[in-house]
Order: sequence, then structure tokens, then C-alpha cells
Amino acid sequence: MSTAKNGDFVTGIAHVGIRVHDLDRARAFYEILGFDFVAGPLGPEPVAILEHPCGVEINLVLNASRDAGANILMDVDEKHAGYTHMSLAVRDLAAAQAAVEAAGIAVTEGPITFPTGDRAFFVRDPDRNVVELNQAAD
Repeated sequence: MSTAKNGDFVTGIAHVGIRVHDLDRARAFYEILGFDFVAGPLGPEPVAILEHPCGVEINLVLNASRDAGANILMDVDEKHAGYTHMSLAVRDLAAAQAAVEAAGIAVTEGPITFPTGDRAFFVRDPDRNVVELNQAAD
């Protein structure tokens, strides 16, 4: 019997769960980013599954009690523990920015260059969840 040590039992990210208020609105946003609707709503805490051709899966958790207001992790002075954003890798940051802006999605921060040389910009989904689009340094 083998024993997994030092996290070698983790093989990747299975999916990212994102709480949203309105499936149609959230689905339209993530479809602009290239995600395809797979199934849903499913389960007692209704979830819709979307998958990107690159293999990234998101689960839209459809239980936000009201429409988007401030994002408590990003938009208030007091800093709360929790996930702040998801970062999606892109090949061409300028092309990605042109595509999202052409679709009517506002860039909320950036583009910026990190000390690592990676470049990125940030957008918000309709529920104010933050999505980073990131091009790795050459």
C-alpha cells in the first residue's frame, strides 16, 4: 500500500466554483471567454457546468440570493479571507483584451506587468467576480 506524501496526490484543478445570481447572464459572460455549457442546473444547490476547450471547468453555483452588489473580497476596505479571483492563461494578451472589449466587457484593471514578466488584465463577471487573463512571460 502506497502513502501519498507532500501533496503528490493532487493532479490538477478539477473545477472552479463561482457563485452567481442569474444563470443566463453568467453563462453569456463565460461563453464570451470561450466556455461551453455542459449541463445544469443540477442538484439541490443548483449548479451549471461549463467547460473550456483547454480543459478548464467552472461550476456556476446558482444560489446567490440577490443581484451583484459589492464583492466583499475585493470591493470593501476590510480584507476578508477567501478566494479573490481566477486567472485564465492566454496566448496573446492584446488579442484577448480586444476580444473582451469588443464584446462589451470592461477591463477593470490593467494591463499590468508583474515582476515575473507575466502580463495581465482583469475583468468582472456580472456578479462582480474577478477574472484575470494572464499571458506568461516569454
